Amino acid sequence: MATKSKKEMEDKVLSTGTTTVGLVCSDGVIFASDKRATMGYFIANKDIQKIYQIDDHISMTIAGGVGDAQALIRLMQAEASLYKFKHGKPMSVRAAAMLLSNLLHNYKFYPFFVQLLVGGISNEKPEVFSLDALGGMTEEKFVSTGSGSPVAYGLLEEMYKEGGTVKDNLRVAARAVAAAMKRDAATGENVDVVTITKGGFKRLERSEIEKLIQ
Repeated sequence: MATKSKKEMEDKVLSTGTTTVGLVCSDGVIFASDKRATMGYFIANKDIQKIYQIDDHISMTIAGGVGDAQALIRLMQAEASLYKFKHGKPMSVRAAAMLLSNLLHNYKFYPFFVQLLVGGISNEKPEVFSLDALGGMTEEKFVSTGSGSPVAYGLLEEMYKEGGTVKDNLRVAARAVAAAMKRDAATGENVDVVTITKGGFKRLERSEIEKLIQ
């Protein structure tokens, strides 16, 4: 019996393809993503969630293999709840990113096929961290992951307002993903936007996002 090629195996893995964006603002963090999931060249889902709430003030985006990413989301949500129960206070953004980095590093010989962003606000400090499949972690002011990230970066480099507020940068985040949707086949459908501020986690309504993109 002929063995399946690596390419054939990859085509059967549900992948987010993806463009995700993370921005640090003076009063919080913005995450944005598209909503398409692919299986090779097939569009497998047109309404997949790629931005998840981990705790009241921590969020996480996913790019890469959906199964791996969703398993990590569940683990991080559980760890954040356990930390709060044990210590009587929420886990910090940096601690959440370090925990995830250590986990990914421990599995580097059988890696999770993901690229992740973890961000939020703790001790009144907004932070965003980017993590690769082997556990590499970097702190960023603005960042994009996934197949459409080169297009998104072109817009972010030009329009991101460092030191600006969430309100100042909402349009930048939404338009960066919208631009990637026009050029990257694995990025598509709709734009999802989330903010994390002192008021907590908020997902924008579709009508609000459409106004930002126009």
